[in-house]
Amino acid sequence: MAIAESVYRLSGAFPKTEMYGLTGQLRRAAVSVPSNIAEGHARASTREYLQYVSVAEGPLAELETQLELAVRLDYISEQELGPIREQCVCLGKQLYQLRQALVQRLRAANRSPIPEPRLDS
Repeated sequence: MAIAESVYRLSGAFPKTEMYGLTGQLRRAAVSVPSNIAEGHARASTREYLQYVSVAEGPLAELETQLELAVRLDYISEQELGPIREQCVCLGKQLYQLRQALVQRLRAANRSPIPEPRLDS
């Protein structure tokens, strides 16, 4: 959420001609990351959660690329980009670790013995 907030504040100073271009792309990608995490967490299974965490990594990569483009176009400075870049790297590591933990949870669940059904009358 902090990254999305930062992107909204930073992109507010972009040229008005970018409102439906880079500004919109940045904002959609920034909002997509926490949205996918939240939606996955609300799902009924670990497998679905894992899928949404994996999906969240995509818009994060898009966001990093788009922010680099904003620097190259002189819409923001390297100095302005620094803190958001650090947040993106940190979040990327957290998503990787969460994904790995969910994979381990699924593997553990698949190894657990399935209880025999009771045949009570």
